[in-house]
Amino acid sequence: MIPSEEEIRFSLEKRHTKAVQDKLYNAKVAVCGLGGLGSNIAISLARTGIGSLHLIDFDRVDLSNLNRQQYKLNQINQPKPEALKISILEFAPYCQIKTDFIKINEENIPSLLSLDTYICEAFDRPEQKAMLTNTVLEKLPEKYLVGASGMIGYGSNHLMKTRKIMAHYYLCGDGLAEGDGLGLMAPRVMLCAAQQANTIIRLIMEKYEV
Repeated sequence: MIPSEEEIRFSLEKRHTKAVQDKLYNAKVAVCGLGGLGSNIAISLARTGIGSLHLIDFDRVDLSNLNRQQYKLNQINQPKPEALKISILEFAPYCQIKTDFIKINEENIPSLLSLDTYICEAFDRPEQKAMLTNTVLEKLPEKYLVGASGMIGYGSNHLMKTRKIMAHYYLCGDGLAEGDGLGLMAPRVMLCAAQQANTIIRLIMEKYEV
């Protein structure tokens, strides 16, 4: 039997306090890109008790994703937003989840993200990261944006940092250039994703200095 919404909420409140959980429950967070970063960010936020998640990606689950992304073999070829939603609802059945199986571009960003207060940039390619970042900063300056740069290989954990770039823009990762042949491995990708998720929570809790 699935616990009631009140039972799950009370369980979280015992861990986080009611005041904290109220803020998390009322937050609206978009995750743009649902690969290694985004799938882990979304699951961390859902487990924390975020009330509303907006999951956005145009890709389908592929076998090559499973080394670092939160999908299963039986989800191969499924649209990532729907596959991730199903997984999240298994442990957070009352989370309000909106999905968009769509490619984000400069034209659709303002309308696509209009109702979300906090935005996670979780793309793989530098040009996509730059496009989303520049468009949000220019056209949606009131939103909070948390991006990522540098999480390849198996470098030291201590290199992973969170930096405040602008009043509403934070960047997580080691900041080093990609492409040195070390590949993307689950532990370091998850470290960066955890930093992004935690930064979102700190912003919700009005702990802006990270």
